[in-house]
Amino acid sequence: MMHSRHLGLPAALLTALVHGYADPESCSGECVVYDPTLIVRSSDNTYFRFSTGNEISYCTATDLSGPWTAVGSVLPDGSSIDLAGNTDLWAPDVHYIDGTYYVYYAVSTFGSQDSAIGLATSDTMDLDSWTDHGSVGVESSSAKIYNAIDPSLIDVDGTYYLQFGSFWDDIYQVRMNSEATAASGSSYNIAYDPSGTHPEEGSYMYQYGDYYYLFYSWGICCGYDTDLPASGQEYHIKVCRSTSATGDFVDADGTACTDGGGTIVLESHGDVYGPGGQGVYDDPTYGSVLYYAYTNISIGYADDEKQFGWNTIDWSTGWPVV
Repeated sequence: MMHSRHLGLPAALLTALVHGYADPESCSGECVVYDPTLIVRSSDNTYFRFSTGNEISYCTATDLSGPWTAVGSVLPDGSSIDLAGNTDLWAPDVHYIDGTYYVYYAVSTFGSQDSAIGLATSDTMDLDSWTDHGSVGVESSSAKIYNAIDPSLIDVDGTYYLQFGSFWDDIYQVRMNSEATAASGSSYNIAYDPSGTHPEEGSYMYQYGDYYYLFYSWGICCGYDTDLPASGQEYHIKVCRSTSATGDFVDADGTACTDGGGTIVLESHGDVYGPGGQGVYDDPTYGSVLYYAYTNISIGYADDEKQFGWNTIDWSTGWPVV
């Protein structure tokens, strides 16, 4: 295992070049992010980008490329959820539901299963307009086989499902109530890697054509400035698909996503190292866009130097290609 960038680039950076991944599109202004999520406010076509840190920080822009301008924090006083980490909120997921903006978030501490998913809402997304609703009823502890972080909601013909999970038993799903404010059923597993530390997290479900695509991040996300992972063990983005939003996801080779399946969408290449924490957005200008955070090795390996990346998606093969 490498312990310094000065020992040379990880082999993944060299070998991945042959895959021909596109470089991230341009970003200007506030481009440091972790776990980004995107939405456009229809009233004025303003882009809003939320991310981990600063009690869910958010920025605005007039285009995906920026310039991004900091707005502030969604919940500057933290969450009402009574868990360690409730003033260091993670992994937001933003949606517009019945005239209200929803931001789901996670409360936890690194490496812990003492976790819960919360919800904040606003009518406008303006600064200081957010109301914290606390837990949506998706919680975990060492007694659970999953970790209740990294929320991601999907609307399936008026029925809401929340995806979540990180390591342990990986990715789970639960049906939500009709307002998408609370869990209304039991959680069940939709993706699992039986090998190693089961390093799957950050799921995001997206419908395109006849399929639901389950994107997720695989590998080690963080701490690259202290200890680079073994080659290929750093973050990268994978996907499985199904004709149902609630299960039977397989990769391009037909391997079940609950049995280690997963087709790589984006991995380390060029100056891009460890892309992940991804989502997909239907952009009015660019079409389907994959967005994510990544380490730009020409800038630095520290977690607080991660950059906002995005690429358009080609669906011509039936699988997402950047």
